[in-house]
Amino acid sequence: MINQYENLSYLSPFSGKTIPLKELCLSITDCPHSTPKWSEEGMIVIRSFNIKNGELDLSSPSYTDHGSYLERNKRATPEPGDIIITREAPMGELCMIPDGVECCLGQRMVLLKVNEQKVSNQYLLFALQSEFVQKQISKSDRTGSTVSNLCIPDLKEIEIPIFENSKAIADALKAITSKIRVNNLINSELEAMAKTLYDYWFVQFDFPDANGKPYKASGGKMIYNPVLKREIPEGWSLVPLEYFADVIDPHPSHRAPKEVEHGFPFAGIGDIDESGNIAISKARKIDEEFVEKQERDYAIGDYSLGYGRVGTVGKVVRLKKQKFRYALSPTLSVINPKKPEYAGYIYTVIKSEEFYKNVLKNTSGTTRPAIGIQLLRKIPMLKPRNEHADMFERYEKITRELFEKTSIANQESQELIELRDWLLPMLMNGQVTVKPSTEAQEDQHG
Repeated sequence: MINQYENLSYLSPFSGKTIPLKELCLSITDCPHSTPKWSEEGMIVIRSFNIKNGELDLSSPSYTDHGSYLERNKRATPEPGDIIITREAPMGELCMIPDGVECCLGQRMVLLKVNEQKVSNQYLLFALQSEFVQKQISKSDRTGSTVSNLCIPDLKEIEIPIFENSKAIADALKAITSKIRVNNLINSELEAMAKTLYDYWFVQFDFPDANGKPYKASGGKMIYNPVLKREIPEGWSLVPLEYFADVIDPHPSHRAPKEVEHGFPFAGIGDIDESGNIAISKARKIDEEFVEKQERDYAIGDYSLGYGRVGTVGKVVRLKKQKFRYALSPTLSVINPKKPEYAGYIYTVIKSEEFYKNVLKNTSGTTRPAIGIQLLRKIPMLKPRNEHADMFERYEKITRELFEKTSIANQESQELIELRDWLLPMLMNGQVTVKPSTEAQEDQHG
């Protein structure tokens, strides 16, 4: 069943006041057209995959040294409150730089410094995400290639809808996005608790032994493993990921289906957040035939995971049964635990730094790194000896309780996302109005 907010055919053409983007900004600055000098730590580099659904996601940060940071910021330094828009791969994704973030831009993005004497940066952020503006962005592509590109001259001329009650519109939408952000923070804290337990049991090896005491600290026998180059409990071994899970390619041909104007969501790794919520309004649309084929090839279960395999390698998301039908992009793989008790362990392992480093060793390509599905299936994981096998069930029981606490927040977030995606075009089209806040009314009347 298609989501209740998805069909936007009821929208009337916008006929209100608009102003070109260039007149609402102090500056519109393209990024340096060069690859940053990467480093293990240092100054943050914003990359395209860090921007999704109107938010800046620094869960997988990239860094450069201070000299490169200064070089990349010669034309304009990104500051809190500035807006970043991606020029390609994907085109038209946006975020606002939050307080406390010092950064420079990677490639394929543009920095907007908003003239807040004319419009608030928060309102402009929402306006740029509206269907009215996004359609202009889509039409501005002149490349004719499979990779769309937003040109700076076209970006400057994009018309932005302007309303007298723009602050009230921004406040209403911000209230929704703020609650989604709070829910995401709650989920992050719960996941951090699960990771702490994982580190204690599977990295430090102080899981409860037969007497309930921490194994390693109580003198449990350890053996040096030459592959891991560290000690592990005696009898433990390395096995491939496929020992614990079925790793499925959702579309072996690796060809994206043809897009249609009205159809079912086609979700890439960037369209799904870590809790499994899908940004329907951002997802491309495809026909039912492709969806049906994927549904025959695999099923999304209670424990299914998605793993970024092309482009955004290493991104892990939970896949959950949605109220609507959708298909998955060939840029990710589906990971289905072979036993329910493996679910928590697999999820935490494939999000670990050690697993990610093993994946990187097996990737190919520079501009769009990828790992073959056969290689992904062979990435090693630790397997406890038989008498320690109950660790999986105990770990799953504890982590399941943590993750179940996120289910209410996840459901609420999904409903808020749907509401926001439905409300945004209505507000920006003038079909729904919001009364100015008391504070705004006082400002207007002096």
